Amino acid sequence: MSSAEEIKSKLDIVEVLREYIQVKAAGANFQALCPFHREKSPSFVISPDKQIWHCFGCGKGGDVLSFVQEMEGLSFPDTLRLLAPKAGVVLKQENKEEYSRRARILDCLQAAAEQYQRWLESEENGKKMKAYLLKRGLSEKTIKEWQVGYGPESWGALTTALKAKGFKEEEIFAAGLAGRGERGSVYDRFRDRIVFPIRDANGAVIAFTARINPDKAETTPGGKYINSPQTEVYDKSRVLFALDRSKKAIKERDFAIVVEGQMDAIACHQHGFTNTVASSGTALTAEQLRLIKRFSNNIALSFDMDQAGQLAADRGIHEAMALDINIKIIVLPKQYKDPDDCLRANPEDFKQALINSQPMMEYYFSKVKADKDLRKLSDKKEVAKLMLAMISKLANKIDQDYWFQRLAESVGINEQALRESVIPVKTDKAPVRPVIKAEAKELPVESLSREDRLVEIVLALLLKSPDFIHYAASHLEPEDLEEESRQKFYRNLIIYYNKFAHLDYDSFRLYLQEQDDGTVNMIDRLALLGEKDYYNYDFNQIKAEITKILVEMKKFSLKRRIKLLQDKIASSEASGDEGMDILMTEMKNLTEQLNALQSL
Repeated sequence: MSSAEEIKSKLDIVEVLREYIQVKAAGANFQALCPFHREKSPSFVISPDKQIWHCFGCGKGGDVLSFVQEMEGLSFPDTLRLLAPKAGVVLKQENKEEYSRRARILDCLQAAAEQYQRWLESEENGKKMKAYLLKRGLSEKTIKEWQVGYGPESWGALTTALKAKGFKEEEIFAAGLAGRGERGSVYDRFRDRIVFPIRDANGAVIAFTARINPDKAETTPGGKYINSPQTEVYDKSRVLFALDRSKKAIKERDFAIVVEGQMDAIACHQHGFTNTVASSGTALTAEQLRLIKRFSNNIALSFDMDQAGQLAADRGIHEAMALDINIKIIVLPKQYKDPDDCLRANPEDFKQALINSQPMMEYYFSKVKADKDLRKLSDKKEVAKLMLAMISKLANKIDQDYWFQRLAESVGINEQALRESVIPVKTDKAPVRPVIKAEAKELPVESLSREDRLVEIVLALLLKSPDFIHYAASHLEPEDLEEESRQKFYRNLIIYYNKFAHLDYDSFRLYLQEQDDGTVNMIDRLALLGEKDYYNYDFNQIKAEITKILVEMKKFSLKRRIKLLQDKIASSEASGDEGMDILMTEMKNLTEQLNALQSL
């Protein structure tokens, strides 16, 4: 068994896909909104029995490996590398030259994290940094679990340590761990700093953020924190700190707490708020929000939102509104500067602030009218202007209607007048489209004719209920189908069933592969089509559906044959060919068959 097959056999496709999309049971299968194109009703079907998926909107489909590869934008080897630990499979990679470049970079980053962690415990200044962390309220357990480390003051300590482990200078540079000076000298990026690993949603170390030695904060130029540069494995706009640890809790509690800093996130987790992620000090991006949206559509922001203008200008707020994410604002008591500060002083204050968090629009509305006298026309107009700018950004029309009504009641301005004045204040920026990757394009929706649709349904039902194959074969020949690939599939289905007297999905799939006629590409889609729309049909309902469709298919076939015969008759009349009597007799027979079916 290959590594890929072993991984597939040990993973449950439903559980893996749950980490990316919200799925709902539909009979023995599961359905979801497709993550690869925009849709309002679910056309994405997952079969736990067959361990496959297919979207009937955009046409994509496959197994657990192809799904993760598409979602993560990975090569096939890197997909195996990502999923192997989940499946408990050890990949054979004896030849280091066979590692992909990305895999080597990830290995280098993991080795760096382990080395930084050792230095925190063993290096003299590292021990001082650990004492500082303990004083800041982090426990020994937290420091170890989050793999907090220390980068020595030496210019090349990490580079030397990584070279000793077999990593090349080029790989260390590519990982963002070192740089090169003007004269070509190599230097470690994170020197004399407390180092926090940044991990992707699957737990792999992809970057670091490093805090300045607190004893040198006043004398060292630059910011308090520095981060890894953008690399082949790290794009700051696409990563949320602590998502690997919080995604399960976010799904269970159905909301994510979003803070600004890494220390805020770690403190939240230490105090039991394990559904917390950090944006790493920047406004939330559309890509980060889509990561959260995989697990919940609700977020509670603990950002500095004291000023209404700041909230209105926040790019992350606008992105969340465009994605129709429910946003609440956490307001900490004024004596605290951030969640970490609050949790160290009184965790109950943070808990209460979370309980009292307000929906974003409610919070904003209270802010913009706080110092206004709504008896004055000028203040009415100012409040209306600010609120309309935010209402226009709401993606949900129901939410818009509600806030038009609220605003009209509060400022005493006609609702219709408010609606009409939204047009000038709308932004020129196109709304963010809810697709998983920014570079992904919305795929065209599959469009079939009625005849093609009926053919696919009957083939899907025969796969689902093979007991009806003999009945179908006696009423509909493969040649009655218009499209050649469907003719081949139907013929293979009949031959296989006649030969083995039963239909096993996996065995039939192998049989189609052996035929090498392209029909194997159809089986997953057809199998899931039968499960998607007919999962709750009993024997008699399926029989009635198949019988009805076979009649329709026979009509389509007869109409095509009659049309061809009409063309032959017209051609024979024009050329004076003999045989008109035979053609006319055949026309009469076909017409009678069609009329008989029309009367059913």
